[in-house]
Amino acid sequence: MSLARRLFAEALGTGLLVCAVVGSGIMAESLTDDVALALLANTLPTGAILVVLITCLGPISGAHFNPAVTLAFAVRRQAPWGEVAPYILAQVAGGIAGALLAHGMFDLALFQTASKIRTGGPQWLAESVATFGLVFTIFAGVRQAPAAVPWLVGLYITAAYWFTASTSFANPAVAIARSFTDTFSGIRPFDLPGFVMAQLAGAMIGVAVAGWLFAPDARQETPA
Repeated sequence: MSLARRLFAEALGTGLLVCAVVGSGIMAESLTDDVALALLANTLPTGAILVVLITCLGPISGAHFNPAVTLAFAVRRQAPWGEVAPYILAQVAGGIAGALLAHGMFDLALFQTASKIRTGGPQWLAESVATFGLVFTIFAGVRQAPAAVPWLVGLYITAAYWFTASTSFANPAVAIARSFTDTFSGIRPFDLPGFVMAQLAGAMIGVAVAGWLFAPDARQETPA
């Protein structure tokens, strides 16, 4: 596929992912005052749309939809460094467009600034863990069960929504896009740097662990 088509696929996929995250959060808030139920209503569409998007767009662009994943593939020399910046720009632009699209569908102001506070050591640790697990899941899936990767990623994010204190953003582009919505899924722009740094740190740990765990064993059996 041409670079233009791959970049469009990354922008489209990230946009639809953010639209699902933000839109389901808006819908959940409008239907219930129960925060746990609202989080569940936010979780299920996110996991489901990931399965769909990775299945449909993976053959075109690799379905990264995530700067941390793009960087992880580049570090492992499975993606060219020259395409990292264009991929990330496409992901961020698509994500912001997805947030605006969700606002438009629910008749909200298109341009917003999030006010929800998400900061502190436990939140940053949670984002590191969430992104580590995502990157590790991707590389483990590619190695062990390539056809199952869409399901593995969707199920991992569905689970991580509930076992991480941050509800598992695990994606710098999604985090940036969510700073443009003052709704259930928002994050203050001021809190973005801590989240993004934690996500990138977790991603690099995931690269290191997957690289070591799935590397060919150099030891040779001694002939009898």
